[in-house]
Amino acid sequence: MASIRVADEPAFVLHSIPYKETSLILDVFTRQYGRMALIAKGAKRPHSTLRPVLQRFQPLLVSWSGKSELRTLTKSEWVGDALLCGFYLNELLVKFLAREDDYEKLYDRYAETINSLSNLEFESKGLEEILRPFELSLLQETGYAAALDRCVETNEAPEAQQQYVYQPERGVRPVQVDDPGHWPVLTGKSLLAIAAGDFSNAETLSESKQLMRFLLGLHLQDQVLTTRQILIDLKKI
Repeated sequence: MASIRVADEPAFVLHSIPYKETSLILDVFTRQYGRMALIAKGAKRPHSTLRPVLQRFQPLLVSWSGKSELRTLTKSEWVGDALLCGFYLNELLVKFLAREDDYEKLYDRYAETINSLSNLEFESKGLEEILRPFELSLLQETGYAAALDRCVETNEAPEAQQQYVYQPERGVRPVQVDDPGHWPVLTGKSLLAIAAGDFSNAETLSESKQLMRFLLGLHLQDQVLTTRQILIDLKKI
């Protein structure tokens, strides 16, 4: 029996069991081949690229090879970006919004973001560029983010080349040597771009990720958003 190679087959993981010390045996449901038994070698290792991907209920593209009943998984790619990001937005709204309050601007931003996610394959923006403006609008509309285009010490716009921290309950101010290490540090250029809703620059996008995680964490505290953790594990946000 000749060895068979299959690439990028749509699939879902139905069940998995540990195999030896570092691997998994997967029962997967594929579109063209039905149920398949695949061995995912090294998938239990802490830094395996397969580890966060091989979860149930997540749409995947899988590749495998072999000629026995138990084939070898060679690649697995998660493809549920838009769906999971939509659930992420909903989890944020449930955690942040009080009932029967008016959030017209946030509603419009939500509708715009859902539309972008629905047309992700046609968008020139990546996931982070789509999600960051929504996160910022949510934090601003619910009162959990101070102005980013004003320094609290000078009441003037941040200087592009200077570094600033976001101090909880105050806002943006210049970095000081004794600032806590977990406060996000951003350049004035990034702060002005974020305030203007421009996340096209790679440095701005990176610094905005730190800021959004920090601000969301201040409100959520010990609450865990399931979809957010999955997206972080998959390095999607």
